[in-house]
Amino acid sequence: MSRPLLLSLLIALGQIATSADTPNILLIFSDDQGVNDVGCYGSEIPTPHIDHLAEEGIRFTQFYSASSICTPSRFGLLTGRNPLRSQDSLLSALMFMAEEHRDTGIQAHETTIAEVLRDKAGYDTALIGKWHLGHGDESLLPLNHGFDTFIGHTGGCIDFFTMTYGIIPDWYNGSQHVSENGYATELITEEAIEYLEGQATREKPFFLYLAYNAPHFGKGYSPSAKAPVNLMQPQAAELKRVDFIEDKIRREFAAMAVSMDDGIGRVLECLDQENLSKDTWVIFLTDHGGDPTYGGSNLPLRGDKATLFEGGIRVPCVMRWPGKITPGSTSDALFWSLDLFPSFSEAAGIEPGDLPLHDGESLLTAIRGEHSPKERQLLWQTGAHSELDRKPWVAYREGTHKYLSSPEEGEFLFNLSNDPNETTDLKNEKPELFRQLRDTALSKAADYRETEH
Repeated sequence: MSRPLLLSLLIALGQIATSADTPNILLIFSDDQGVNDVGCYGSEIPTPHIDHLAEEGIRFTQFYSASSICTPSRFGLLTGRNPLRSQDSLLSALMFMAEEHRDTGIQAHETTIAEVLRDKAGYDTALIGKWHLGHGDESLLPLNHGFDTFIGHTGGCIDFFTMTYGIIPDWYNGSQHVSENGYATELITEEAIEYLEGQATREKPFFLYLAYNAPHFGKGYSPSAKAPVNLMQPQAAELKRVDFIEDKIRREFAAMAVSMDDGIGRVLECLDQENLSKDTWVIFLTDHGGDPTYGGSNLPLRGDKATLFEGGIRVPCVMRWPGKITPGSTSDALFWSLDLFPSFSEAAGIEPGDLPLHDGESLLTAIRGEHSPKERQLLWQTGAHSELDRKPWVAYREGTHKYLSSPEEGEFLFNLSNDPNETTDLKNEKPELFRQLRDTALSKAADYRETEH
């Protein structure tokens, strides 16, 4: 008898039980939101519901994304693998209208955490919101990558009012396009609440990947130019709530962030109403740093979205897990989004030997305060992107030191323990360490690329 069939029979017979030791998992992922765009990280933007999660759980100060760009950040998050390992070299954003990207994305053998939780631990799995890991062939859609439910969009952004990319439909229910009216942030929230309602009476635990497209800019359409156009799309009510922000673009960005925070609050309230909170591990983090062109901020960190300075890859992350995480705690331990794949698997009772190749380390014992994680070695690479006029970057962190290669500014060596804002280049002061980290970074990048897919 095959393992999936045996698992199905066990679930049907009620032999896989849900409990606080097999938690529900709610993973909330925001879009283009930097460290200075969340209240509990010092932002002027009010995000009381995200802040409340931190008060009831843990706030991380050295948490990193898998990339400073949308698509690879999502690949790393869901597969636990460095994006350099991806078959289609997913190191840049998949462009929705580019014909050469219609067969590009996450491939069938690239296992997501949704597949692992569903097939090895009996979870019901759902993605509500943004996918951005393939939008052409149906094989690239979420239902073929471990998700039982998918409601949302596949491209990098949409018009928040029409749910289209410009004028091209991009809102799905399952594998079918559907028409929707409303405001995207609120629709995503409503769908999440509908999914959560009644979960407490079901025998399966759930994994809900709630991927908001806010506060990323919207993709409208210019009739005169007959082309899509990037524009901020806040609602009037939220604009009034942040009218103390003088800069127009920053104010519009803040209004979109406030709307998302409201939605997160409603989702957390639903967990309470459905008696799910005590058995649900909630994680909030962002996909990468913010883009100041569209109102985001990563200050005081250096760099922005699409760079590999700290501002591009160090992200807000808070977690709540009643009975497992001490409320009001803060951690400066070094983690990144690839660690969530083995962490969720361990929480679900899946043995490490049953997992596919991944590049993360479980953070469970660390967040429970049982021990500090060992010294980490983290590697990032972004790809060239002709449509967005971007060139490749490389960064490598080993312990407290970081090597960085920027196409515009050259190579750097930083000591992040006393220079987190990357103001002092040490490559001339410590040439041997600089060469060592550079050589290690290039060697590791080659190893990842050569890994059998």
